[in-house]
This record gives sequence, C-alpha cells and structure tokens, in this order.
Amino acid sequence: VQLQASGGGSVQAGGSLRLSCAASGRTFSIYTMSWFRQAPGKEREFVAAKDMWSTGSTYYSDSVKGRFIISRDNAKNTVYLQMNSLKPEDTAVYYCAARRLTGLGTTEYEYDYWGQGTLVTVSS
Repeated sequence: VQLQASGGGSVQAGGSLRLSCAASGRTFSIYTMSWFRQAPGKEREFVAAKDMWSTGSTYYSDSVKGRFIISRDNAKNTVYLQMNSLKPEDTAVYYCAARRLTGLGTTEYEYDYWGQGTLVTVSS
C-alpha cells in the first residue's frame, strides 16, 4: 500500500486548508486511515481517524475536535482532512497513515503504512 498526501500550505490564523491522502496498491486491506502531525521539536501526535468500511466512524484529538473534519471517498480510496479555524499551534508536518486492523487507533505504532508528510504553516 502506498499513501500520497497533498494539500499543505501556508495560511493565516482563522483560515482553512484541506489535506488529501490517496491510497494505492492493496487498498482492500485497509480498515482505518488517520492523520497525525509533528510540530518542530515535538513528537508525532494523533489528529483524527476514520473507519474506511461500514461504520465510517471517526475519532478526533481534543485539540482539533470541532475544527477539523475527517472524511472519506471510498471510490477514490482517499481520506480528507478539512481544517478550519486554524491556529498557529496547528503548524506541523501532517502525515496520513493506514492500518490493516479495525478500530480507530491513536498511536503511531498501530499503523502499518505511512505517507510522506505535507507541511502546514499557520501564521498569526
């Protein structure tokens, strides 16, 4: 499985961006796709997760809940992260990840595949 992330960029505080992550290869093996982020000098942290099969359930970190929306397009094997009301503290490299198990994992060790990062910079 290969993951290709895109959509990062620079935006002012209060603005919006949408990230995309397209999966290719053995995509039938993917049950969950998620977004993580890593700010300069900090560890990678969980942002949001999406069940890619029947339930479509989602889970968000407290820091983005109410501002970010994770969604899917199964026909395109793509997951999106709509980021609204962006804050300077959202500045980070954002990574998409996928796992072969059900359940909305929140630690990076639970994920089998990773995309390259895409940089999001929010200025005040």
